[in-house]
Amino acid sequence: MPVRKIPKNYLKVTGKFSSAKNGKSLGHEELLERDLMILLEYDDTVESFEEQPVKIPYSVNGKNRKPFVPDILIHYIASTPGEVRRTILGEVKLSDDLKTNKDKYAPKFAAAKLYADERGWEWQLFTEKEIRNDHLENLKFLRQYHIDQSSDELKQEVIDFLKNARGAVTVEDLLKKLCPNQDRVLYMAPAMWHLVATNHISVNLKQPLTPKSKLSLPKS
Repeated sequence: MPVRKIPKNYLKVTGKFSSAKNGKSLGHEELLERDLMILLEYDDTVESFEEQPVKIPYSVNGKNRKPFVPDILIHYIASTPGEVRRTILGEVKLSDDLKTNKDKYAPKFAAAKLYADERGWEWQLFTEKEIRNDHLENLKFLRQYHIDQSSDELKQEVIDFLKNARGAVTVEDLLKKLCPNQDRVLYMAPAMWHLVATNHISVNLKQPLTPKSKLSLPKS
């Protein structure tokens, strides 16, 4: 449960992020926060995440200030039996904001780091440099294909083609082979992207998705 309700703000883009991983919608105060949530939603190492998770008291020059509420708390899945990656308590800021308001944020962040250390967590700042990249753009594109609106026959046709292919196949080659005309592409392409979005087809999501992107079936 968030410890602070995100208020409506006409200077910021507040909103809700619908998370299947968490089974609910989470609030965000900035688009950069929403973008981080997209990355976390499709990160297989992340078990769950929470917005506005804790209130952290802090003071400046001996005077108590309004408690600091970090943006996010990230819980990870054990990578091997008995091993669990440490929970991350994090704040999302634009890099220019961090530079401009360095002195203002310093006592808040120092208190947050101490709070995290006392609980065996990590404290981390997230900026657009870590969040906004080709991977994020690919995930945004694929989100529209998570809801299945394609026929099972089309999806099976894509899978069978990749099973019979010798090695990886580019997006454009797959569509050329399976689509004798442009009208069929309108049905086949969504089926293909749905399979990519649901991890039934592998593709390098760290690079921009293009007609030359190579598709293959997962090794497992």
